[in-house]
Amino acid sequence: MVGVMTGSLHCLDDDLLSLRETWTGALPAFGIAQGEVSADLASMSDAGLLATTDALAHLVRDAEAVMARVAGEIARRSPASLGKEGLAKKQGFQNPAHLVAAATGGAVAGAARIVGVGKATAPRLSLTGEVLPPAHPHVAAGLAAGSVSVDAASAITTMLDRVAPRADSVMADGFEQLLTERAADLPHTLLLRMIRECEARLDQDGLAPREEAMRAARSVRLWEDSAGRLRLAGVFDPETGAPIKGAVEALVTEMIRASGKGGGEETQTVIPDERTIVQMQADAMSMIARHVAGCSQMPSTPSTTMVVRMELSTLLEGLGQGTVDGLTQPVSAGTIRKMAATAGIIPAVFGGQSLPLDLGHDHRLFSRAQRLALAERDGGCAGCGLDVAYTQAHHVFWWKRDDGPTDLNNGVLLCPPCHTRVHDDGWTIQIRDGQVWFTPPPHVDIEQKPRLGGKARYALPTPEPKTEPEPRTEPEPRTEPDPTTETDPTTGPD
Repeated sequence: MVGVMTGSLHCLDDDLLSLRETWTGALPAFGIAQGEVSADLASMSDAGLLATTDALAHLVRDAEAVMARVAGEIARRSPASLGKEGLAKKQGFQNPAHLVAAATGGAVAGAARIVGVGKATAPRLSLTGEVLPPAHPHVAAGLAAGSVSVDAASAITTMLDRVAPRADSVMADGFEQLLTERAADLPHTLLLRMIRECEARLDQDGLAPREEAMRAARSVRLWEDSAGRLRLAGVFDPETGAPIKGAVEALVTEMIRASGKGGGEETQTVIPDERTIVQMQADAMSMIARHVAGCSQMPSTPSTTMVVRMELSTLLEGLGQGTVDGLTQPVSAGTIRKMAATAGIIPAVFGGQSLPLDLGHDHRLFSRAQRLALAERDGGCAGCGLDVAYTQAHHVFWWKRDDGPTDLNNGVLLCPPCHTRVHDDGWTIQIRDGQVWFTPPPHVDIEQKPRLGGKARYALPTPEPKTEPEPRTEPEPRTEPDPTTETDPTTGPD
């Protein structure tokens, strides 16, 4: 429940009342509140516990929004121009973030985010004292309505402020509105992916310099600790790190498949594989190093396929950006062109006659071409957004039970946990107009409202193609009649 005076203390009163009502309603019909949180929670039904979680989360989100407004006012009263006379320094703190951190008992970094959001979403004052809208009005409205968390607001406003000097203001405002709307129901990890894509579009000239800075900062440290263990710490730019990540993930995916943990129909190994993912990744790096040490052709022969996605015009013109499967950070056209010059690139046309994407019922498994097309549509796991390297192509209508064809409109990429939940909990999947929709079972949503999945959840709208202005045509010069030529005014000249 949100009060009429949203964004003020009245919304907190309404949230607290809603929480009390939800809490009481979640207890057994003839139960009595014990007054002790653990005892009450233990007696709640699953549905009641989830409803209580939602009510409490709404209260926390609204409280954080009010806290951001308070922090923003503290920052306004602590400008650097006042020096020691600023509010924060007068209280003995280095800056507003340290003051807020001391008050909340949290980390300074978290307090700095709250202060930043407060400043970005607070009304402004002109030199004449006139009240102006916030610098980011869409985020401010979402924060006040309780639909945007402080973390999401911080990520959006920080990116917009970073690119503001170079971005088109109208486009930036549109992206701010879009990100605010999507932040209401999008997981934070997918929202960050959208934010990175927005930044790449708003500041295309800044993408290459950022990549150059990341490349200059790349490093790997190897050392042996006191226990005799070899430790490794590395930082890589997208161009350097993409093949490393791709090679490790390819081996780990194969290990998971071979172990029978992938949720498919694979046969389990004779000796159960009890390794964790991080242990598999360590073993994969060792296997790659062993292969390099014993294979003279390794430096010149690419053995790992990296899928790079971009518009043909971007590749040809060298302007814009693209993506590399496994990396959420967009990469510049220049970087992709360098990767294309040193890797094995095979051009492919999805849907062409030479690359059949719909195989019908005669083929049990999805082809590599189909998996690439599904990855383009789903962006990874269509359910949770997990990296495409850890997904498998599954039939919506089962190949054997439902006589389902091995076609794109009957395929979906799912990670093993999402695949298990779909089958065990009774979710249904539909492919409509190239989008994946998940319909929950009645015990999850009594209305069974379909939920959008796949890449469409966080993909930005396709930019409209630029149209060249029509060439301006000069009017034909007006010719005056020759006074020496006589004409009949009724018939004109011969």
